[in-house]
Amino acid sequence: MELLELTLATPEENLALDEALLDEAEAAGRPSEVLRLWEPILPAVVVGRSSRLAAEVHADRCAVRAIPILRRASGGTAVMVGPGCLMYAVVLSLRTRPELRLIDQAHRFVLGRIAAEIARYAPPVRCRGTSDLVLGDRKISGNSVRVKRDHLVYHGTLLYNFPIELIEDCLPQPPREPDYRQGRPHRQFLTNLPVSRDDLERALIAAFQATGLRVEWPRQRVAELVAERYGLAAWHGDR
Repeated sequence: MELLELTLATPEENLALDEALLDEAEAAGRPSEVLRLWEPILPAVVVGRSSRLAAEVHADRCAVRAIPILRRASGGTAVMVGPGCLMYAVVLSLRTRPELRLIDQAHRFVLGRIAAEIARYAPPVRCRGTSDLVLGDRKISGNSVRVKRDHLVYHGTLLYNFPIELIEDCLPQPPREPDYRQGRPHRQFLTNLPVSRDDLERALIAAFQATGLRVEWPRQRVAELVAERYGLAAWHGDR
């Protein structure tokens, strides 16, 4: 698997790059897999493809803080990202790994590998809910997936030095929550991993055996996706 460590200049481009890597793999006509690691330069709220902003985001508070609200191409509910939150995206071949066509299997495969490698650097973490990783009973990672014909992209967050109080301010209690949350507010439900960014990167690289360093990335497709979708207020607005 190839490794791409790349944070682009704008949040719109960063969201577009995850999707562009999936599109590139589909267009290759052969199994193609890549792990991307990046970290946002500034805070942002990212909602799921079908999210209703009014139910998942305190838009007025975000506006006061000049925090953009953006929409990704995968499902799930709103997350807050920014410095102190390591982001990853892994494109996996469904020809090579046909069992991952079952979404539950994809969750178990990706999160199981990440949890096993994080255990080398921190107290054990485990999978809870549909697609969370938790330390004890507190969430440290939220994840989502988008599937195409021959590949999927599985991407998510890993909190390691993020201000939880900012999440509390910008996001209300989610409209859907896992049973293990038990109604807890963000400040009692979320936590940071006691792990450095460097160690988290090592864990992710080992989890997917990403040994082939990659420099090139699909610039043209990113530009197209920003022009067609991620750069448009209509895409990010309420549905």
